[in-house]
Amino acid sequence: MSNKSNPTVATMGIDIGKNSFHVIGLDQRGAIMLRQKWSRRQIEARLANIPPSLIGMEACVGAHHLSRKLQSHGHDARLMPAKYVRPYSKGQKNDFRDAEAIAEAVQRPTMKYVATKTAGQLDLQALHRVRERLVRQRTGIINQIRAFLLERGVAVRQGLRFLRTELPGILATRSDALSSRMMHVIEDLAGDWRRLDERIEGLSTDIKGLADQELACERLMTVPGIGPIISSAMVAAIGNGAVFSKGRDFGRLARTGSQADLDRRPHDPRQDIETGQSLPARPVRPGSLGRAGEAEVLGSLRAQTLDRSGQAAAASQRAGDRSRQQAGPHRLGGSQQGAQLRMRQDT
Repeated sequence: MSNKSNPTVATMGIDIGKNSFHVIGLDQRGAIMLRQKWSRRQIEARLANIPPSLIGMEACVGAHHLSRKLQSHGHDARLMPAKYVRPYSKGQKNDFRDAEAIAEAVQRPTMKYVATKTAGQLDLQALHRVRERLVRQRTGIINQIRAFLLERGVAVRQGLRFLRTELPGILATRSDALSSRMMHVIEDLAGDWRRLDERIEGLSTDIKGLADQELACERLMTVPGIGPIISSAMVAAIGNGAVFSKGRDFGRLARTGSQADLDRRPHDPRQDIETGQSLPARPVRPGSLGRAGEAEVLGSLRAQTLDRSGQAAAASQRAGDRSRQQAGPHRLGGSQQGAQLRMRQDT
């Protein structure tokens, strides 16, 4: 096995790390011709000196940037969801075997790939991530204010706007329910709330400006109920939608509200693949089932019904057997005729 770059390499698999990259190169027959570990400074220069080839990578942090660089050098760089690569891994897990599994998976004709995001898509995606984080922080502050007030016997109607309206009056009343220390704590939280509102409003304005300049966002906003936030998040996630072969695939993404089947590593239910794209739009049909899910549920219900009916029939049969045994003579005793019959059989 050679550790030097070989011009016969046709397919490459790259396992991406923070500072190092493990590279496996295969020839036309699938034999390993290259097995090296490159640093981040080396990889672009070395791949620029290799003839154009098919290069596979898992879609993760930094994969889109590297994919654009490799495509500029003439390589056919393709990104794949990590969960689709995992079945091709053999033996004990290590970085070189992961790279080999990537090189094997990228050659499959039925493999589902992730579209390489442009720099504009990543910028728009970053705005959405920051805005989503700020919204979560604001929600946490609002819930904390409500909890502190409720512990002092002050209940506010559910809803952000009701608390925003009533909180200044509660703080200005200076009632005995709230001590001076608690008043100071709630005032500080209200100040944090105002600052988060300003930042969220500024990010929303930036997103709206970008959405107005994007033709795809304008087309999406013609659909009732879709505004600049949802439309720009969709464009940042899927681009022109070429990654989907049919509308049903996109419907699954819209229903789950995450890009679990596209380009994230499994981490948690909302982030299944590393790039961490999230659609701020809530699921279109929360808790809904597709045709396959409905068929599975109906099948399980039908099986449970048949199982219950079979159990009932077996129980009734056992009850009938017991009643017949009780009605007839006992096997060891029995009537005189039964004893004579058994004597004839013995003789």
